[in-house]
Amino acid sequence: MDQIIINRAQQWLEGNYDTETKLKVQELLDAKSDELVDSFYKDLEFGTGGLRGIMGVGSNRMNKYTVGMTTQGLANYLIKKYPNNNNLSVAIAYDCRNNNTFFEGISADVLSANGIKVYRFDALRPTPELSYAVRHYGCQSGIVITASHNPKEYNGYKVYGEDGAQLISPDDTDVIDEVRKIQSIDDVKFIGNTSLIVDIGSELDELYTDEIKRISLNPELIEKHKDIKIVYTPIHGTGVELVPMALKKFGFQNIINIPEQDIIDGNFPTVLSPNPEEPAALAMAIEKAKAENADLVMASDPDADRVGIAVRNKENEFTLLNGNQTATLLFYYVLNQWKETWKLTGKEFIVKTVVTSELLIDIANSMDIDSYDVLTGFKYIAQIIREQEGKKQFILGGEESYGYLIGDFVRDKDAVASCCFIAETYAWAVEQGKSMEDLLADIYMEFGFYLESLKSVVRKGKAGADEIKQMMDNYRLNPPKSINGSKVVCVKDYQLQQSKNISTGDTEVIELPKSNVIQLFTEDGSKITMRPSGTEPKIKFYFGVKGELNKAEDYFKVKDSLSMKIEGIIKDLGL
Repeated sequence: MDQIIINRAQQWLEGNYDTETKLKVQELLDAKSDELVDSFYKDLEFGTGGLRGIMGVGSNRMNKYTVGMTTQGLANYLIKKYPNNNNLSVAIAYDCRNNNTFFEGISADVLSANGIKVYRFDALRPTPELSYAVRHYGCQSGIVITASHNPKEYNGYKVYGEDGAQLISPDDTDVIDEVRKIQSIDDVKFIGNTSLIVDIGSELDELYTDEIKRISLNPELIEKHKDIKIVYTPIHGTGVELVPMALKKFGFQNIINIPEQDIIDGNFPTVLSPNPEEPAALAMAIEKAKAENADLVMASDPDADRVGIAVRNKENEFTLLNGNQTATLLFYYVLNQWKETWKLTGKEFIVKTVVTSELLIDIANSMDIDSYDVLTGFKYIAQIIREQEGKKQFILGGEESYGYLIGDFVRDKDAVASCCFIAETYAWAVEQGKSMEDLLADIYMEFGFYLESLKSVVRKGKAGADEIKQMMDNYRLNPPKSINGSKVVCVKDYQLQQSKNISTGDTEVIELPKSNVIQLFTEDGSKITMRPSGTEPKIKFYFGVKGELNKAEDYFKVKDSLSMKIEGIIKDLGL
């Protein structure tokens, strides 16, 4: 057992921590188990999604003290960043997670104890509404207590800036620097000032959903197809009221819920994982859709910033679409509507992440719409929106992990608005006598058949983190010369900020922030990306391949061929 870890745990026994915490720490010390190592070998740090970890005692866990120290660091940061502002304010929201109101209360108390006004929601709310609240109330920051789609033992803490977007460098590291300056929990002001805490009620729900309604592109079309049967599930989370409310404001009248999954519960009793990327998470919704003869299935994750969908195929059975496919349909529909209604002026743009389908850029290019590729994390999409504000008009952005944003009044991915636009896209397909799969086939025939897949390799704890680091080091120092029989022609290393042409040896600078991401491009047009997750103990491998679709009836034949190609790549990499 590493003595440093034991010493860190001993500090919790000797410090001004509560009795219950000390008893649990002592249990860990007595057992000297892997749990002791995992609880104390490091401090929780900000990743692509902020602070996120397993709940429990220890410096690497979500608890009263790590949340309190982080919030004190945030307060110190805000006071330093805005030295002449005597009316600092922060908005706080939380999702359905266990200990949600506890961590929200700690955050509100610490902020108010530091003289900062707090706007907090009176009940759980979607993450995108928090982003909207920050902008609406003119706050300098925002906090959401959420662990997104992680398992039930997790909780988290996302921090937002005054533009309603998650913090990026240098602000995220500046907050952490302030946290690290706190040498003791005695430096944290835990006793709140209730006079500085203001509740937010349903009035903001109305304003937020009204804003979503205003950006609908085809109200007449919706009126014509308002009876489309939509099954929606919040998977026990925050979309339970806001998504149906927004859909109805759009004009869709036939929203079917699943009572068992409308129950707010951080244990997620009806699913193994509340992740709409997982087929099992939509199983109950699909069964309901079959029973009700519904047309469309949608499911949002616990904090309602991501959405997964299922649509009927040619055999009239429900099939799941992945994040790239849903993004493709949304981008194709929205950009076509902008073009057909003469809204394009030549100063519009879209944004995607580097691991998301290149098809989105092809679609934008076909309409002379500018596009930007950014690192993984919606905060980087928001950064481009901020940089282009007043110069160009943002239309929409997306990432393969089921997150999309239409319009710029929110600065994070938004499942509430996305559900509305997915339903509107579906109505557009119906109007043409097509299914969503038919629309995809049309797109693939025009631009090429893109198929993407994701494989995650989970490695938990300190030993897992070390193994993931070793894997990335190996790819960085010794990239494969060929993959699945095709030569590697280009390697992009975002940590080194370098793109290398393997044939010539020439290099180009990647004009993006440093990030531990490596991409391999092969001669046959395949793209393989590896990236350690910033919020979970895993390394993610993203695969993208491309083929030709000359006629719609060959859709499944080409899809199967591309799927086999991805399987060949996975096998060749030994995953």
